[in-house]
Amino acid sequence: MSSLYTRSKEYTRSRKSQSDSPPSSPSPIAKTLRHERLSRLESATNPTTSDTSSYSDRASSRSSAYTRRENRLASLSTRTEEESNRDYKKLYESALSENQKLKSKLQEAQLELADIKSKLEKAAQQKQEKTSDRSSMLEMEKREKRALERKLSEMEEEMKILTELKSDNQRLKDENGALIRVISKLSK
Repeated sequence: MSSLYTRSKEYTRSRKSQSDSPPSSPSPIAKTLRHERLSRLESATNPTTSDTSSYSDRASSRSSAYTRRENRLASLSTRTEEESNRDYKKLYESALSENQKLKSKLQEAQLELADIKSKLEKAAQQKQEKTSDRSSMLEMEKREKRALERKLSEMEEEMKILTELKSDNQRLKDENGALIRVISKLSK
């Protein structure tokens, strides 16, 4: 009786530990071991011979039902494996075609990128040439501006000189007119 008590106690302990773990489908080996434990437990609880034979019949019918069920599950799993293999082949082919498409798009993008880079380099060179042309044009314009400013200042100087000369010329004309009058008075 004590062995029965310890077995049932161990059984409840194992049940508790199984309930603590996350639910998952047990493996076929674990199923058969559990069935064997259950059948041993049932046979230990009812030691009569007539009940033992009925229990053994029930256990054998249960085990045969379990084996049939396991066989069905195994056949289903092989079918699903075959289907998954087919699916993997389809997936592989679709992935392969997708990879080919992506590779062609990548090559097109790389060609386009190279074209854009060359255009950018040309634009940068043109801009650099324009800036160098602009800088040379700016330098030339600055030189011309300086030259024009010099000429303008020279012309302003000449204008000042001209106005002085005109005023001197007018003064001399006035003096000359006065001298002519004096000479004409003296000659009369």
